[in-house]
Amino acid sequence: MNKFLESSRIYLRPLCLEDAKSNYVNWLNDEQICKFNAHHRFVNTIEKTQDYILNVNASNNCLVLAICSKEDDTHIGNVSIQNINYIDSNAEFAIIMGEKDYHGKGFAFDAASLVIKHAFNSLNLHRIYCGTSSENISMQKLALKLGMQEEGTLKQAIFKDGKYVDIKLYGIINQK
Repeated sequence: MNKFLESSRIYLRPLCLEDAKSNYVNWLNDEQICKFNAHHRFVNTIEKTQDYILNVNASNNCLVLAICSKEDDTHIGNVSIQNINYIDSNAEFAIIMGEKDYHGKGFAFDAASLVIKHAFNSLNLHRIYCGTSSENISMQKLALKLGMQEEGTLKQAIFKDGKYVDIKLYGIINQK
């Protein structure tokens, strides 16, 4: 495997077409895993997922990486720095933890820490931000644990499950 970044428990690597044939597509169609994002609004297929992988791997304004357990090389989620704006020196952070057995064990924090450190130290970005549903308490806690500050709220910004929901915005500035 092509390990791009790593910690004691995980490594991050570029997505590959074979990932689309694993549980990855199932995550995107799982209402519980995607409860707070738009992935499962439309059915995902192996072909759509492979197209996505090809597009993100060819893009200059995003870095999407597979999160893999060092213990058994299981692909447990994805983490990304996306919408990279090199002029304003900022980007959006996003994460999906697909394998439920790895939820609540700090793997998301490990992956997020690695990719944000890379964004600041290697991509020389000044600011990283994220937005999440006001109902997504886990992501809000993760953002705060990463040192992000709550920056505001987009009122009734998304329509989900028959109702409008706010999006909470978080950001962190590179303090180098």
